[in-house]
Amino acid sequence: MTNPPTDTPMTPALPRLYAHPFSSYSQKALVALYENDTPFDYRSLEDADAQAELAAAWPIKRFPILVDGGHVILEASCVVEYLDLHYPGPTRLIPADAETALDVRMLDRFFDNYISTPIQKVVDDSLRHEDQRDPTGVTRAKATLDTAYAWLDRRMAGRTWAVGDTFSLADCGAAPFLFYADWTHRIGAHFRHVHAYRQRLLARPSFARAVDEARPYRHYFPLGAPDRD
Repeated sequence: MTNPPTDTPMTPALPRLYAHPFSSYSQKALVALYENDTPFDYRSLEDADAQAELAAAWPIKRFPILVDGGHVILEASCVVEYLDLHYPGPTRLIPADAETALDVRMLDRFFDNYISTPIQKVVDDSLRHEDQRDPTGVTRAKATLDTAYAWLDRRMAGRTWAVGDTFSLADCGAAPFLFYADWTHRIGAHFRHVHAYRQRLLARPSFARAVDEARPYRHYFPLGAPDRD
């Protein structure tokens, strides 16, 4: 007589990240995952199958997105917040203190809107046919970057990370956005606090890993990736 089969506990599925290694917003989410060694299923959008899965999960097909069970988390900032809430690790990316958390979210919006957005304007314009380009818009985008660099330089004087001495959501975004900003519109040498902050971000193991994983795709950068970093 055989014993009845016993149920084998099923291993919970890992959260799946749909992302591209060279994408700045993908790197923002990757830094959060790497910062806390969070296990996840990396669905690189270099793979056509992953692209089809992304389209099925999110028809607009913007990335990164995180799929966790029945949840589809859109937008990199929300992915980071979701990870901090459901997969917390030693580095808490959203501070427990509400006032400090508000400061983190404010800086996150600063890096998205005043560093990443003008970068994208310059990069996108370079991809247009010459007769469709917007030189006035590019000039304004570069001016916004210069103003943002100046503001950030004043803020970072005496600081280690974007909000105090704790690595947070704001730094997850600052890392790739400042990385590509200096490729797109050089950060002036006189913005020494911004340069020092950018170097600290590059030295952070979580971001250094994301940078290394993106190296094979540097030829995708339409302005020409510089021979540095």
